[in-house]
Amino acid sequence: MNIIFLAPARFIRTSWVLLLAAVLTGCALPVPAPQTASQPPMQRLPDASPKRAANTNLKAPEPFTAPVAPAAPAVTEMNAERPVGLKPNALIGLQEQTDIWDRIRRGFAMPDLDNDLVRNREQWYATRPDYMLRMTERSRPYLFHIVEELERRKMPTELALLPFIESAFNPQAVSSAKAAGMWQFMPATGKYFDLKQNLFRDERRDVLESTRAALDYLQKLYTMFGDWHLALAAYNWGEGSVGRALARNKAQGLPLTYSDLRMPNETRFYVPKLQAIKNIVAQPEAFKTALPLIQNHPYFKSVAIERDIDVAMAVKLANVSMEDFKALNPAMNRPVILAAGTPHILLPWDNATVFETNLQARTERRLSSWTAWQAPRTMRAEEVAQQVGMSADQLRSVNGIPARMLVKAGSTLLVPRQGKLDNDVTEHLADNGHLLLAPEVVLRKIRVTAHAGDTLARLASRHGVSAANLADWNRLQPNAKLSNGQNLSIYVPAKASRKVAKSAPRRAQAQRGKAPDKAVARAAKATPKR
Repeated sequence: MNIIFLAPARFIRTSWVLLLAAVLTGCALPVPAPQTASQPPMQRLPDASPKRAANTNLKAPEPFTAPVAPAAPAVTEMNAERPVGLKPNALIGLQEQTDIWDRIRRGFAMPDLDNDLVRNREQWYATRPDYMLRMTERSRPYLFHIVEELERRKMPTELALLPFIESAFNPQAVSSAKAAGMWQFMPATGKYFDLKQNLFRDERRDVLESTRAALDYLQKLYTMFGDWHLALAAYNWGEGSVGRALARNKAQGLPLTYSDLRMPNETRFYVPKLQAIKNIVAQPEAFKTALPLIQNHPYFKSVAIERDIDVAMAVKLANVSMEDFKALNPAMNRPVILAAGTPHILLPWDNATVFETNLQARTERRLSSWTAWQAPRTMRAEEVAQQVGMSADQLRSVNGIPARMLVKAGSTLLVPRQGKLDNDVTEHLADNGHLLLAPEVVLRKIRVTAHAGDTLARLASRHGVSAANLADWNRLQPNAKLSNGQNLSIYVPAKASRKVAKSAPRRAQAQRGKAPDKAVARAAKATPKR
């Protein structure tokens, strides 16, 4: 009897437990809609904030808590004009994202492309495990920030994989067409999206700014074409080219999809490459690929810079390697960080605290050994070096001045911070500094003879030089009178000297009706001097 009595009691207790669990589970998560393997889950994302929010200091992430998943496939809008269809996730309320790859998988929202080109690229990547490992390891400092930005803007997280295709996640990459950075911005496109490119920095390489600009551009393209594959084609090929290709197809009654457009091979393989990387990230084991563990938390922190500081000093105060510093701050072109132009630097999360502590201990000490100086006139590098107190070789090296080039008036140069040049660089120079160079003209001396009635001005005009220079070369006063038969020295460009020497007698003969004198003829044989 005891056995008969206990069995129902145990059943009742068990039933209550199961019922309570069911109620609690039902409150937390509705019954999900059926899913297919080709439709990975996707959580709803937070509202977008202003476009340049990427410049603010990053904060330590809070534990991820996903909202309730809907019973039907969710739709999250990127903007009012082009809604982005996001995919449901049955387990999103029950699992925590353990690494960045898992977080990226959950945000997949683009339609899949499935064709032979995708298979081709899958095989190419899968058979190069060393390349894949280098590429994914290189992405470690940047992926968390990119995914954060994509989610903030409610954009598909496949786009976090795009730098794999563009630059193999190398922020220093420069293409043969002069595209730069991990998002590969051309100079003109970079300027359109407010990426500063000057003597001191190139924001096409900047981690925060280039990511902001790339996502701005992709949103713009998606709004134009209403299709992510077409938007990506336009990112690679140009929006005008894609627009013309669509117009051709429409005129011929052909489909208006990415796969049906006539396009260059680079663009034809562009989306298949991204799809192949997406497939490998989605199921690395199916391709015998191992993805490195990248934690789902910030890699770097943005630290304010209020005074000019040498790059070497920043590296020392942060206790990081120069390689790691440059990986996070690849936009800098010179050995000094100008606070007026670069008010923040990125440092590995823990090193940021070290940097701030060490920086506070040096509040009364100079942090920079360099400042900016503008050339008042066109000068030779040797003249500039003498005026600012450095060697010509050092001046050329620091400022990238080739040999036998003149520094043109108004150019901005980096020079030692000393004496009168002991100030932080102004915002105007930090944002607008530029270096203009011109070939250094090698002069050749010729000798000419003045005739009756000649003046310095007339003789100078005849030979294409200024009267002031002619007077200076011959140690004469600007208003000096010339005597008949007086010999004078004239410096002309080396390549033009023979032409000048031969043509001068003819011009003089035409003006005076006299035969050329022997002195001018001999000038053609004069020995060149520099």
